[in-house]
Amino acid sequence: MRLNNSNEIKIIPPIYIVLVAVFLTNFFVNLELMGRDEPINFSHFLPNIVSFVLFLLVHRVGVSFNFDGEGETLIFKNNGVFFSKFMEYRLKKAEFPKRKLANYNFTDYGVYSSITIYIKSRRRKGFKKYTFNTTFLSRKKKRELVESLKNVLDKPKAVA
Repeated sequence: MRLNNSNEIKIIPPIYIVLVAVFLTNFFVNLELMGRDEPINFSHFLPNIVSFVLFLLVHRVGVSFNFDGEGETLIFKNNGVFFSKFMEYRLKKAEFPKRKLANYNFTDYGVYSSITIYIKSRRRKGFKKYTFNTTFLSRKKKRELVESLKNVLDKPKAVA
């Protein structure tokens, strides 16, 4: 099964642009007020603070997610959205055989959701842990992802 959130993340670049425009507009308005020797209060900087915090939040959660569970391997991939057509930045990828999947944990906080996968490792004691952002994945796709991983864990291991 293949899943991605390409339709859902199309809204992220316009949000980036609007937040940067609000930040820059208010910044230049504050510069103009400073030039007039008018008193500047905290309320003049509040829109900049709010737009900067919103920009950081959108930057944190605004990533694309791809999952490929077809074949013998599982592939999880997160990538940035804004420049993703030109380069792979903020890339996080895990590709491993299905037999190495030990467990998974899906967390959903409303504005942020993620899936943590645990992979068996021969070289290290314990498990390797990867966390992938699934915030902009629809509920139906999240259920399908969980079902697919549940099926991988429930299948009996083939004896070699």
